Amino acid sequence: MPEIREDPVSGRLALVAPERGRRPTDFRVPEEKTETFRCPFCPGNEELTPPEILRLPPEGNSWKVRVVPNRYPALHPETAYAESHSPFYRRSPGAGHHEVVIETPDHGKPLHEFTPEEADLLFQAFFLRAREFAAEGRWRYVLLFKNRGRRAGASLSHSHSQILALPFVPGLVEREMVRAEAFLRETGECLFCRLVREEASGPRILAVDEHFVAFQAFAPRQPLETWIVSRIHGQTFWEMTSDLRLEFVALLLRILRALEATLPGLPYNFFLHTEPLGSPALPFFHWHLELVPALTRVAGFEWGAEAYIVPVRPEEAAAFLRPLIK
Repeated sequence: MPEIREDPVSGRLALVAPERGRRPTDFRVPEEKTETFRCPFCPGNEELTPPEILRLPPEGNSWKVRVVPNRYPALHPETAYAESHSPFYRRSPGAGHHEVVIETPDHGKPLHEFTPEEADLLFQAFFLRAREFAAEGRWRYVLLFKNRGRRAGASLSHSHSQILALPFVPGLVEREMVRAEAFLRETGECLFCRLVREEASGPRILAVDEHFVAFQAFAPRQPLETWIVSRIHGQTFWEMTSDLRLEFVALLLRILRALEATLPGLPYNFFLHTEPLGSPALPFFHWHLELVPALTRVAGFEWGAEAYIVPVRPEEAAAFLRPLIK
């Protein structure tokens, strides 16, 4: 069964999930190639996935979005055993939910080709699943993320994303919140409001909409790293209206199309950083999406220093991308 381990030196967490890879050879980097097997995410192959949890629309024989349990979960809701009694090595049961969102019935349709209404169904599914997790009362955080391309960790080309309900707040989100809270305490100003203001008129800007801003990250982990940040202070992700959600997904699609026009087939990961599940609006935090392409390899310097060597200036990347955002 999976378990959550905490490194005693750094405090870093690891999800140890033996079912996801049993032998060293399981970690060979696969070659990009055309899939010839029956895709479990295509219509007519529903029996190849675990029983679905949610489908949109909910009625009828056809579907546009399905949510199913991950066949190889990193966490499992029924995991339960005694926590470690070691005062040095801390570990706890790997309890949680790990689900797959099948974003479209069309095998060959990538997310950047969706209409805003089609893309909105992905986030509707996220909202509905998060509501169920909140009702359980067991989970502290819900993470939505997407891997596109084998280099970014996607094992299937059929467009999909993943949802995890976690018994902890991820360390990266915790660090963002700690720094933002300290900034508010020291300056009296919301760090994210300041970030939005700086980037909206700066050289890394990609687009400014009524309620959202998109820009190239100032200190990126990868070339073309892009953030979309809510401009609304004092509103949680979970309070977002359907109109705001459509505005957000429309901007995300514009960004994805610009990136696709620049590097067709771009492998990337994106993930949402929101408030903890059930948290009220925080005076120092704005929810946001971080999109990180998988272009350069993480090697010794990155692992050893937790700093990233990026060969493209974000300001130059923004100047190139801006004319492509329509």
